[in-house]
Amino acid sequence: MAQTVVVGLSGGVDSSTAAVLLLEQGYDVIGVTMRHLPAETTNSCCSLEAIVDARRVAKKLGIPHYLVDVEQPFFERVILPFQEAYLTGTTPNPCALCNRYIKFGAMWEWASSQGADFLATGHYVRRVQRDGLFYIMRGVDRSKDQSYLLYTMKQDDLAHLLFPLGEYYKEDSRAIAERYGLVTAHKPESQELCFVPKNDYQGYLEMHRPEAISPGEVVDTGGHIVGHHRGVAFYTVGQRRGLGISSNEPRYVVALDAEKNQVVVGAQDEVFQKSVLVEQVNYVVPIYTEKITGCAKIRYNMEPEPAEWVGHGSDADIVFLNPQWAISPGQIAALYQQDTLMAGGRIRKQT
Repeated sequence: MAQTVVVGLSGGVDSSTAAVLLLEQGYDVIGVTMRHLPAETTNSCCSLEAIVDARRVAKKLGIPHYLVDVEQPFFERVILPFQEAYLTGTTPNPCALCNRYIKFGAMWEWASSQGADFLATGHYVRRVQRDGLFYIMRGVDRSKDQSYLLYTMKQDDLAHLLFPLGEYYKEDSRAIAERYGLVTAHKPESQELCFVPKNDYQGYLEMHRPEAISPGEVVDTGGHIVGHHRGVAFYTVGQRRGLGISSNEPRYVVALDAEKNQVVVGAQDEVFQKSVLVEQVNYVVPIYTEKITGCAKIRYNMEPEPAEWVGHGSDADIVFLNPQWAISPGQIAALYQQDTLMAGGRIRKQT
């Protein structure tokens, strides 16, 4: 008897191709679309167009399709923390929270309630079982690798997760979808946060959290007032333009101090740091040593850099071989050994 897998259909080409590959592998496939925003939203996987496309794909493939409402947990687990992060001067990563609580949380709860054996998505990562453990490895397509956003996965999660696209390139995904005549084959990718129109997070905060507009001082690293800002929520570490200050030398945001309501600026070399303290650490695979040598990354679109990971509790220090640009509290730091994701956590502060 074939095993049953629920695949998250977002209305895009990657999830569509994932469903195709699972069918080719002999699984009984069920498609599900998680509605986490109102259907009138136009720039997301919850838009009416996306839902219709997901249904058309399911119909073309001859698989059942369900629409499951997760609007409330998405608001509580993803949108609110996103807003709060900016208000406290930190940088959020809503996609990682969505993966943890919605895609691999609420969606698996629904899938398991339907008697499914596995849950699958269109992420470009590889899941490998070896020596009784499950490993997350970077996708073959480095330009699409999404392992960084899966640092919260535990062994119990990986036991029922499948990532069919891990061995494929993006162009392969489109070619497979085209071969099957799927409406999503040449659908353009969205580069926006699903709940922030046009990626205008400042306008979004002004509308939904007007208290973000809280003028304060811009100070240099010596504590001297050099200007004024409109609210720490509207600035990011490493920012140079739009600071509203005059200086003989270029000045960059070095830190955001929400408690003092200050934006701290400094010279370019002051934005580079070699070490960072990470909290809320999750170990994808068990680690029993105090120090690990590998590579780490502190933002999605960077290649892992040589680093040491010190500590195996809920907190850890990462020391990079070379200084890194604009380490931002609130963002994710992930540890790799070769292609394998070992651990990750939330950056608390530069050290």
